[in-house]
Amino acid sequence: MIHVFRKGTDVTKPTLVLFHGTGGNENDLLPLAELLSPGSSVLGVRGNVLENGMPRFFRRLAEGVFDEEDLIFRTRETKEFLDQAAAEYGFDANQLAAVGYSNGANIAGSLLFHYKDIFRSAVLLHPMVPLRGLALPSMSGVAVFIGAGLNDPLIPSEETQELEELLQGAGAAVSMHWDNQGHRLSAAEAEAARHWLQKRSESGT
Repeated sequence: MIHVFRKGTDVTKPTLVLFHGTGGNENDLLPLAELLSPGSSVLGVRGNVLENGMPRFFRRLAEGVFDEEDLIFRTRETKEFLDQAAAEYGFDANQLAAVGYSNGANIAGSLLFHYKDIFRSAVLLHPMVPLRGLALPSMSGVAVFIGAGLNDPLIPSEETQELEELLQGAGAAVSMHWDNQGHRLSAAEAEAARHWLQKRSESGT
């Protein structure tokens, strides 16, 4: 997978794995990563699927309708890439924090749904429920921040609440942040995620 890796200066902090939104690339969330966790190593990943020339992490059949077979395949592909990247760059695969926006949040969510302990924490910005009907792995010890917009035209609030309930049901500690906004990432949302990550770092969780 096309990617960028930047080694951090603070080995006590998790490596941030960045997953862009539709049409983005491996560099899109680098400024956000610097805001969220200065000093962390950062791995920015580009999705392997193109939709009208725009990179994505998996195919969809229509707006909000995922190609579930492709999503499962791409989830496995991404997990294999993360294992390879950990070996290549020498970061601790047990100390990863996902940061995903929109389509990127959905692939990060799917990774959580499929693989036990893949992320210690995850910042999911404007996510959807990636898959339904799965027996989820235990997420005890995993913390998830969800950023959502009350006026998001793409994601009904009920969908966000369903994702929160699924994650909590699997044992994850979920922190919700609602803004009076649409689908775009807001400065207030980014600041709330930064504060959440900082508190986790200070408490050593």
